Order: sequence, then structure tokens, then C-alpha cells
Amino acid sequence: MRYAHDTMAQSGVSVHRWDEIALEKITEMCSRKVVAGAREMLVQSYLKRGCLVPLHQHDSEQMTYVLQGALKFVVGGEEMTVRDGEVLHIPSGVAHQAEALDDTFELDVFSPLRQTVLAASQDLVDETIE
Repeated sequence: MRYAHDTMAQSGVSVHRWDEIALEKITEMCSRKVVAGAREMLVQSYLKRGCLVPLHQHDSEQMTYVLQGALKFVVGGEEMTVRDGEVLHIPSGVAHQAEALDDTFELDVFSPLRQTVLAASQDLVDETIE
């Protein structure tokens, strides 16, 4: 199994193939794949209808691009729905939550890196190696 954040070439340039990156099961309702560089990361997420991402905030700026499905967000107390082809920008430090209104496939970009996401992915690598 290959993990994208472990494949950086000496030059710092790398190509990642989603089909070669391990799928990390977060819950029965949510799974993801992670690609991380030095200062930003890309997270491909699959959320089943009804999946709730609880209210949280982080230092990273976030862009969420819904490729398929729909997510209902509450961002800074304001409710909005993001659907196929739409991108939501969440500034650093703003509290937000999301609920999948349909089975949803989406991409998140975070900058700077979310260390908690990387740590969870690394724990999965360690369990696989043991």
C-alpha cells in the first residue's frame, strides 16, 4: 500500500495516483484519501448521506469542492448548501460543520497542513506496517 505523503522525490516534485492511495475509513459514514505537500494538502472524501462532520475549527484555510452530491454547511452560524460543481471557501479559524444531504464525493484543500489529519493518516500507516 502506498501513502501519498510518504512519496516525495528528492526534487520535491511528485505525481500521485488516487487509485494507489490507501482509503482511510474515518467512520462507517466517511472515508478519505490524503495527499500532502510541504504547505498544503488535498483530501478526497466520500461521505454517505446523513454523515455529520461535527462543528470544529482549525488554523487552516479550507476550500471544499463538491464533485458529486450535496453538503449542508453551517459556517460562522450561517447555513448554506454546496452542490455539484460548487466550491466553498472557509477562512482560517472559522467554526463550521457539514452534513451530507446525498452520498457525496468532494475534495478539500487545506493550507497550512492540518496536522491532525496527517497524524490520523500516519497512524493508519503504522497499523498497516505492524
